[in-house]
Amino acid sequence: MTSQTGNRLKHSAAKRRPQTNRAEPQKLNAVSLPWPADWAQIFGAERPLILEIGFGTGVFLRHLAQQHPESNIIGLEISNQCLLKAENMIAREGFNNLRVIHSRAETALHHLFEPTTLSQVVINFPDPWFKRDHVHRRLMQRDTLNAIVSRMRPGAMLYLATDILAYAEMAGELLNTTPGLTNTLPSTWANTLPDRVITKYEAKARSEGRDCMYFAYQRNHQPAPDVPIIGEIAMPHIVFQSPLSQDEIRVGFAPFDAHEGDIYVGFGEVYRGRSGLLFEIHAAEPTIDQHAALLLTPHGQGQNEYTIQLSTIGHPRPTQGIHLAVNALHQWIAGLSENTTVIQRKLAE
Repeated sequence: MTSQTGNRLKHSAAKRRPQTNRAEPQKLNAVSLPWPADWAQIFGAERPLILEIGFGTGVFLRHLAQQHPESNIIGLEISNQCLLKAENMIAREGFNNLRVIHSRAETALHHLFEPTTLSQVVINFPDPWFKRDHVHRRLMQRDTLNAIVSRMRPGAMLYLATDILAYAEMAGELLNTTPGLTNTLPSTWANTLPDRVITKYEAKARSEGRDCMYFAYQRNHQPAPDVPIIGEIAMPHIVFQSPLSQDEIRVGFAPFDAHEGDIYVGFGEVYRGRSGLLFEIHAAEPTIDQHAALLLTPHGQGQNEYTIQLSTIGHPRPTQGIHLAVNALHQWIAGLSENTTVIQRKLAE
């Protein structure tokens, strides 16, 4: 093969190979983002914020990004499959005003968004959670709606769609009794909305003969509910002295749980490492659930002095629940020996 032929083949291959300078968007998770989030830094531009909660296949999310190039569009989802599909769509179509976040709605609303920062909120066909034991998981509840309203700026729109009549009736009563919102429709809901893009789920509901109900409410100038953002708090730790060895503490362990108000912490297992013990925990709070671990390690050179602190496994956040867990573990160890004494304590009130 001549050098000229080889150069032509290389040139031809280069032409066939797709050229792109677009970097894949960083995967975002509410647990690892700053609290509150710096949206101008994330998007690279200060623009109005539009939020879709539970974007599913991403059809409506894509529509929002196309129709509102002047805004930053944020989608929330807990399904990894939906997140991956949306991330691929963003990279493929080169949207610079669209990002998706792995997050529960409650976590994002209370930790990521400051008051009066959202110009539009969209909720399409939320899970109705029919079973009585699951009602508390419904998105449309007074506490969550108060958080949504507090995050909306005056004039912002809230759109809700459902194909479940019972859910529509419940949501309608909730929305109609929210002073900070004004209904923009002539009735509680409409069965069609002009210029609305049809989602995959929506098309299926209609093909199966189910009516869809649409709500459109605007944030008015009534005072918003006082829902302060929950930001960063300090890392917790306790330094203490105990006559017990690590092996004695491990042998004495049995799973237990601790409660304080609406915070629950469950201790599952303990594992022995080379330098300490690792306690597996589940901390459930109204705004965030975390599967994390606490470490018990020797402290300094003191005999039988230990530190309890949060492990960095899995990027946990030092929330009130984690502070409760650190204190509960210390209290449990203190219950094994009355000669346990605290040397230093750093816990939230």
